[in-house]
Amino acid sequence: MVEFKVVVSDPKTGRAYNVDATGGAAGAIVGKRIGDEIEAGSLGLAGYKIQITGGTDRTGIAAKKSVPGAGRKKLLLAGGIGFHPVMDGERRRKMIRASEITAEFVQINARVTAYGEKSLDELFPKVEGEKKEEKKSAPKARVGKK
Repeated sequence: MVEFKVVVSDPKTGRAYNVDATGGAAGAIVGKRIGDEIEAGSLGLAGYKIQITGGTDRTGIAAKKSVPGAGRKKLLLAGGIGFHPVMDGERRRKMIRASEITAEFVQINARVTAYGEKSLDELFPKVEGEKKEEKKSAPKARVGKK
């Protein structure tokens, strides 16, 4: 069974929302490519359209839009997705995932292109523990040897 975490980002507010896609909802995404626009009704976002912008597999290998097909490939990269050079002119051979969404993907990144009737804040109620500030405790007294 295919299972994805779809991270839907809202360009209007700048917030991102996590959606778990399993079964039929995940099956609707398999076979699509990065850059494709799909209906998000199967993900529980009625009336919304999302555009797939990227993704990663279980080992953290990023998908690149310019690589055709499915699966992983080793490419010589000079920068961009999958490699960030430290020195000028640095190039490195890195493993990159192709642009077609397969069952090996774990996370899929997407952005909203068309909005539905309800706002995303209404569809995803804020969880109580979200963005808690850490309490600073007083230093503990040391007991024992001097």
